[in-house]
Amino acid sequence: MAIGIFDSGVGGLTVYKTISEHFPKADIHYLGDTARVPYGSRSQETVIKYSLQCAQFLVENFDIDTIIVACNTASSYAIDNIREKFGVNVIGVVEPGAKSAFMLSANRKIGIIGTRATIRSQSYVKALQALSPGISIQQTACPLFVPIVEEMLIETEIAENVVKHYLDELINKGVDTLILGCTHYPLLKGVISKIYPHVSIVDSSEAIIACIEELSVDTLQNGIREIYLTDESPAFETLKNVLAGGLASKKVTL
Repeated sequence: MAIGIFDSGVGGLTVYKTISEHFPKADIHYLGDTARVPYGSRSQETVIKYSLQCAQFLVENFDIDTIIVACNTASSYAIDNIREKFGVNVIGVVEPGAKSAFMLSANRKIGIIGTRATIRSQSYVKALQALSPGISIQQTACPLFVPIVEEMLIETEIAENVVKHYLDELINKGVDTLILGCTHYPLLKGVISKIYPHVSIVDSSEAIIACIEELSVDTLQNGIREIYLTDESPAFETLKNVLAGGLASKKVTL
């Protein structure tokens, strides 16, 4: 049985990289819906429709028993729909990230950053409040983080200035733990840690590993790695070379 991963585009490759490294013998099939990126500015109904189509591609074409929704927006809106329709294990990035942040935080003051849609959905807030109703939560959307990552402006003064612009107020409210609520954002971990070294950073792609292990998923196959995308994307190719070792991608139509 194989693991299927999908994202609205590029960012989910951070999840792909982490899972590939932890489970070197697992068969992993990744789909980036680059033709319709970003999901973060779409309606809930559209996100659910696109997510079901991505999941259907993976289930119909490969021997998938676990789907990783490597998109915070899709994880916020479409997890239950995918589980109901396809009857396979489905792991999103929201609940693992929230649980990891709760475990890490010493003062129970947690910050969340993500796309406008993820912040608007309140998905992380709901997940954290389910763990502890009295927890203090601060969140903000960081729409410029994605283009900075996709243009590979990560280690630049531009990146530092934008990080400060979005996060100074958030951090000054006393949060000791920050959830990266978008799969592009792990590429900015170094910059964020440099500016705010006292803050613990939660990368949901790492938290997902424990979820896969808890499911007792069979990860001993042939080590197949395949990457599919729905449209040509220079940003995808750039980050694929960084995060997937230059593995060739194949174009598909949903």
